[in-house]
Amino acid sequence: MSYEGNMLKEMAMPPKQEVEKVLLKTLFRHDGVVKEFSSGEEIVNEIADIFSLSEEQRTIPLERIYKKENRIVRTPLWHRLLYRAADSLSNSKLIIKPSVTHKLTNKKEWMLTEHGVDKALELFNIPIEQKDYLLIKSYEVEKEVKKLTDKPAPANYNPIGIKKKITVTGTKTLRSRGFRQAVIENYDYKCCVCGLKIKSPNFQFWEVEAAHIVSHTQNGKDDIWNGLALCRLHHWAFDVGWFSLTDDYKILISSLSNKIPVDFGKIWDYSFFENGLVENRIILLPKNNSLFPHKKSIEWHRNHIFHR
Repeated sequence: MSYEGNMLKEMAMPPKQEVEKVLLKTLFRHDGVVKEFSSGEEIVNEIADIFSLSEEQRTIPLERIYKKENRIVRTPLWHRLLYRAADSLSNSKLIIKPSVTHKLTNKKEWMLTEHGVDKALELFNIPIEQKDYLLIKSYEVEKEVKKLTDKPAPANYNPIGIKKKITVTGTKTLRSRGFRQAVIENYDYKCCVCGLKIKSPNFQFWEVEAAHIVSHTQNGKDDIWNGLALCRLHHWAFDVGWFSLTDDYKILISSLSNKIPVDFGKIWDYSFFENGLVENRIILLPKNNSLFPHKKSIEWHRNHIFHR
């Protein structure tokens, strides 16, 4: 048995296969990414806590000879085990190494692949169909996000496209899931109308949704310029035309709101039209103005969906 193997045995460290499973589950709980396993990183202690490792197990060094410089390198045995497990998952195409994700996101993080997301869902006994509603990052979806957000905003934009068949993962296309992630992330997971930002108690689902301005049923494109982040209530109200936006992103409320029965649009004393929508209020917008909804998309919504 190797020196490293002997140390793992003597220190009663958890088997690498078990560390791999826990690492996959931890990545899933952290929305698909965790930082490198450096000293002081919370993720290192978080996984150690799951295995109830002692202080000695967490800190005992493993000595290795760095041949290029002929010097001894001391690395915590626990860090080495974590890296070994991550490297094994990477070789199995379940996660991507930080050196690769850095080229895509400029962040040195371990990231799940689509295959890794599927495996994590299996470990958690979550139906594969729910993947479409989770904002779990995967390397493949993140590449779609980059395509959507790196392009400069076009001066002339047609939000209506021709449907094309795209490679499907799960029950939706990578492009569709990339659209959802790009829109919600760029609005900081908040409804652009009311600012609501909340996750489910298990931290797997965001309440906010990526709404198409020109709907999918009208062949609306999965482009950042055809999207808004809306809570479920404001998403519904936007889709049925209770409100729209001006070209300078101010809220327009349908005049028909004055004709509804007095007991409509109420949540106890809260009035949807008086409190939930404020005429002429500018919506929350992405920090990067090239990712703002395009005026052509908004114009289409005013002309075809909004009830003036």
